Amino acid sequence: MTKPSYKRILIKLSGEALAGKQGTGIHTATIKQIASDVAAAHHEGVQIGVVIGGGNIFRGVAASTEGMDRASSDYMGMLATCINALALQDALEKEGIPTRVQTAIEMNEIAEPFIRRKAIRHLEKNRVVIFAGGTGNPYFTTDTAAALRAAEINADIIMKATKVDGIYDKDPAKHNDAKMYKEITYIEVLNKGLKVMDSTAVSLCMDNKLPILTFNLFTSGNILKAVKGELIGTIVRN
Repeated sequence: MTKPSYKRILIKLSGEALAGKQGTGIHTATIKQIASDVAAAHHEGVQIGVVIGGGNIFRGVAASTEGMDRASSDYMGMLATCINALALQDALEKEGIPTRVQTAIEMNEIAEPFIRRKAIRHLEKNRVVIFAGGTGNPYFTTDTAAALRAAEINADIIMKATKVDGIYDKDPAKHNDAKMYKEITYIEVLNKGLKVMDSTAVSLCMDNKLPILTFNLFTSGNILKAVKGELIGTIVRN
């Protein structure tokens, strides 16, 4: 039996992923599939943290371009991530996986505040820790929150689960001749302006030598393949 290639991982899920094909809100079948895939990886003994976005409910950046105050709209986006975190927690616990939600903005009735040592202790007890609320600060994306939390919990890798198979040189939805990279460096991602994660997140990963693996979330079993070290998606490292 193949042993996991990683002891501790951080999975970054976009909020849009939870919406499935309906585009907005939370698609029940999709979140069940995600929970099932995370559970399969958890059963291999991998310690798992999850950072989740809120774009299926509210996008702060989009609202700010239409005239809303950027800080206010970003805080609204953070609250959206908390809704998604509770939905994912429910789906995981229905799979029999113990979880904890930690938020960057305190809301004691529904989740724990983010405390690094407590988060690591939960992981050591094989609980999946879902980090909500981004970094707790406006002007920072949940990609940056993922890079920050991954560094704080000493994760071996960030797994960015997306709607495409990996990182392409151009948008594969618009260009039939788009080519997918199997491996690429942080500097190349930044120089080419590739949209794997925002530049702050990529720079933070580069500074902390934290690899980023991006792959298709909607191919069932991909998370398990990734933790076993199978060659899927695109890996970003030095």
